[in-house]
Amino acid sequence: MRKLKTLEMHRLTVEEYREAEKLPLALVLDDVRSAYNVGSLFRTADAFRVARICLCGITAVPPSTEIHKTALGAELAVEWKHYDSAMEAVQDLQQEGWRVYAVEQAEGSEKLPFAEPKADEKLAIVLGNEVKGVHQDVVDACNGCFEIPQRGTKHSMNVACAGAVVIWELARSFKEITGVNGR
Repeated sequence: MRKLKTLEMHRLTVEEYREAEKLPLALVLDDVRSAYNVGSLFRTADAFRVARICLCGITAVPPSTEIHKTALGAELAVEWKHYDSAMEAVQDLQQEGWRVYAVEQAEGSEKLPFAEPKADEKLAIVLGNEVKGVHQDVVDACNGCFEIPQRGTKHSMNVACAGAVVIWELARSFKEITGVNGR
């Protein structure tokens, strides 16, 4: 088996990406302190054509050497906006008709794999600070919580890894109802 060369993968240009159909999925980063995690989430968002990223509070914003190191240029393609707080982003998204879910271990959280989204539904997921998670007032403002079941000795995952798991699960579900997956 031969690995494909980059040119053989027929990737979109930044301009083509910006024009391409996106998943009805947004990310809200609530005080994510590591620019490397932010970059990783940009790269994952690019891979699955996430509609946008809301960078909130102390979360690093492009241009940033650290973000670029892990995003590898995805920060130039994926739409993003900075908000003073995650609460502000959640309220904006909800006013635009998005259903917003915190990725958090909480009473009544919906465990992975999640229920299938509706065809006309726009979902946003809030990913929290590496130590404190999603702020409680933001959890309270969300439509619910998604949780990744864990069976090891730790009670949490790296935010970029957790984001990737949830994005994958939602992208899989959205693909089945929207068909967004190819060029």
